[in-house]
Amino acid sequence: MEVSFAPVWTTMVAMQQSLNDVVDLESHPLSDREFRLNCRRALADDGVLVLTNFLLPAAVASIKAEGEANQHVAYYTADSHNIYIDDPDPKFPADHSRNREVDSSKGCITTDQIPAGSALRTLYESPEFRDFLCAVLEVDELHEYADPLSSINIHYASDGQELGWHYDKSSFAITLMIQKPQGGGVFEYVKDVRDADAGEMNFEYSGRILDGEVTPERLAMEPGDLVLFRGRNSMHRVTPAVGERPRMLVVLAYNTEPGIALSEAARMTFFGRLE
Repeated sequence: MEVSFAPVWTTMVAMQQSLNDVVDLESHPLSDREFRLNCRRALADDGVLVLTNFLLPAAVASIKAEGEANQHVAYYTADSHNIYIDDPDPKFPADHSRNREVDSSKGCITTDQIPAGSALRTLYESPEFRDFLCAVLEVDELHEYADPLSSINIHYASDGQELGWHYDKSSFAITLMIQKPQGGGVFEYVKDVRDADAGEMNFEYSGRILDGEVTPERLAMEPGDLVLFRGRNSMHRVTPAVGERPRMLVVLAYNTEPGIALSEAARMTFFGRLE
C-alpha cells in the first residue's frame, strides 16, 4: 500500500514561534519519509512509540514554568470507575472484572488556560507536526476539538494521585512528559489484552491483571519525551505519585473529523465546566 504524507489539517491561530524553537528537528526530522516509516513500524509493532528528547530543553523549561504558574487554576477530580470506563453491566457481579472499580485522581488545566505564546500551542498547531502524526497514525486528517477546553490539557498528579487500570475509548493517545514526580507515577501497560472491535473483552485475563498476577511492561518517560500510545486494547495505568513534586504530563488531543466537541457530560466530569 502506498503511504501518503499529504493529509489535510486545520489551524486554530497563527503560530507565535517556529517549530524549530520547540522540537529537536535534527534528531527527529518530522518531514523525513524514512523517519516517519520507522516511527509507524515501531508503533504498529509495539503499540507504543517513545521519541526521547523530542522537545528542546528551553521548550520543556517554558512549559514547566507555565504549568507551575497555572496549577492553582487546575480542576481536580477523584473518582472510581471500571476498566472499561463505562456503566456497570448488571449481567456480572460487582467483583467481576467487567464491573470492578479502580480509583483515579488528577488535576487538569484546559486549552483556554494555556498561554497564547506557549510552545504547546506552537507544537499543537504546527502543520508539520500534524502531517507527521497523520503519517505515523495512518489517518488522513487531524483536527482540533470544537470546544475550547479539550485540545491541549496539562495533567498534574500530586502525592498519592494515580490513574487506575483502564482501556482508552480512542484509538490513540499523544502525550508529552514535562516533569517526573519524586517517586512513583510510572506508566504500566499490558499489550493487546482485548479486541474491542471483535467484541472480545478477555475478562479473565483482565481480572488477572487487576489481581496483580500479570507483570506489566513499564514505560520509561523522561521530561521532553513524546509518547504515542494505542490504548484501546492495551490495559494500562499510572501508579501513584510520591513526594512533593507533582507529575506533569501534557495531553495533545485531536479528532479525525472536523467540528467534534467532547461531550458536555465528559467536560463536566474532567474539567468541571463547559466553556
